[in-house]
Amino acid sequence: MKLRGLPTAGLLLFLGGCNRVALLAPAGPIAEANRAILLNALSIMLAIVIPTIVAALVFAWWFRAGNRKARYDPGFVYSGRIELIVWSIPILVVIFLGGVIWVGSHRLDPARPIMATRPLDIQVVALDWKWLFIYPEQGTASVNRLVVPTGVPVRFSITSASVMNMFFVPRLGSMIAAMNGMQNQLNLRSDADGVYHGLSAQFSGDGFADMHFAVLSLPTAQFARWVDRTRAAGPSLDARAYAMLARQSQDVRPFTFRAVAPGLFQAIVGRETAAGPGPQAGRGGPQVSPVTPGGLE
Repeated sequence: MKLRGLPTAGLLLFLGGCNRVALLAPAGPIAEANRAILLNALSIMLAIVIPTIVAALVFAWWFRAGNRKARYDPGFVYSGRIELIVWSIPILVVIFLGGVIWVGSHRLDPARPIMATRPLDIQVVALDWKWLFIYPEQGTASVNRLVVPTGVPVRFSITSASVMNMFFVPRLGSMIAAMNGMQNQLNLRSDADGVYHGLSAQFSGDGFADMHFAVLSLPTAQFARWVDRTRAAGPSLDARAYAMLARQSQDVRPFTFRAVAPGLFQAIVGRETAAGPGPQAGRGGPQVSPVTPGGLE
């Protein structure tokens, strides 16, 4: 394939891939607000970038060696008007960017509820190298597959059983850290049925490349049926099963637990369970999950 003739912008889009376009194709209110901040900041910065580029080209053309109309003034030192223009535009840009950031930081506070309706609680645990999603009200859990009802706010409680990771679903919204011994809150909502890509956005060792998950946004009735099927099949997530799950494993296929031991998430946050070993020298290569899959569909 020849890429030599492609324009630079086209080449960047070609190399960017589909996943990066997800940031500009929001499927929820938080992602929509993130895109608005991104585009607003871009527009504000273009107010200084475009005039600067145009001025550089105009000056180069006007003061070329062959233009006898250009006035050469070696004694020029200072102009108040030019200084006013040169400094006022960057100051305005900084003020506008600061305003956008200030307002957006408060509106998009991860712990701020999206709407008055009661959210669905999901507890998220970053493991080596997989994601565990616990549904405390439903009493079930899922590994490497997050299922949410469309149009219903979701309140995530996020922690890590090992090293620090970053929980991120680009089409739904904000990225947030998952840290051992700490619990972070994140509120998101999916407004359209579909399958979205979720990932860890921070390098965490050998299995980092496979530490991604699918997000299934289903109608409320279909989500309820998924919960019923999950409760009917698969192993139980008790202390012994969790100890096996917490072992390092790579490229783990999604599976579910039909039941979860009460208080497991709080025990992980409180470090009552043993923390994962994290990246270790000489521990490369794929490994098989030590837990028997069940309730996959």
